[in-house]
Amino acid sequence: MRVLLVEDDEHVADALTAAMRQFGHDILTAPTAAEALTKLEGCELVLLDLGLPDLDGVEVCKRIRARSAVPVIVLTARADEIDKVLGLQAGADDYVVKPYSVHELRARMEAVLRRTCRCGLGSHDNAPCTAERRDVINVGPLSLDLRSRSVTLSGEPLQLTRKEFELLAMLVEEPDTLHTREDIISRVWDENWFGSTRTLDVHIGTLRRKLGSYDWIETQRGVGFRLGSPSTT
Repeated sequence: MRVLLVEDDEHVADALTAAMRQFGHDILTAPTAAEALTKLEGCELVLLDLGLPDLDGVEVCKRIRARSAVPVIVLTARADEIDKVLGLQAGADDYVVKPYSVHELRARMEAVLRRTCRCGLGSHDNAPCTAERRDVINVGPLSLDLRSRSVTLSGEPLQLTRKEFELLAMLVEEPDTLHTREDIISRVWDENWFGSTRTLDVHIGTLRRKLGSYDWIETQRGVGFRLGSPSTT
């Protein structure tokens, strides 16, 4: 797998590069945001430090997400919940706080790539998913293209982060299912996620705003969420 490591600390970058190469990965490095944005082409995953010298990593994540669906894992010393929420809202697929073990990071990379595969982008070895599925799902005026990861509402494109797309796709693919909070966290984030479920609430709220109606996502208090039926449909 070709991985872009965005890290300005040379010692950290060298150590992580050596470890990742032992697992057979092709590693590109970038010590600045500007260089990272020029190296995205062909990369299958980005490991992103937030403390970059030329641009805050959260903004870098937003810029990556604006031009690419490549999975992004944030690697940072920022452990506050608000920092995690901002990173995930910017489009990160996972958020790993330093210090971490190489084995934990490898497991998180594999988990992110499994979720990417479920959303129709193929597996980490570039082989397509073999599961039979529809490429486009329409629910009233809402249309999701699972292959291009694009969403339109009444013909107008919606700009969603990766996590917002995966959350919406999960609800749309199983419209009659009431998904528990735990199931959503496990499938959209990580089966080993130990963070606050506040992250899920933030993403639900943002999705509702972008969809223009609270009714698109129904809440069953204390249980979870299901796809709703807004009057606009």
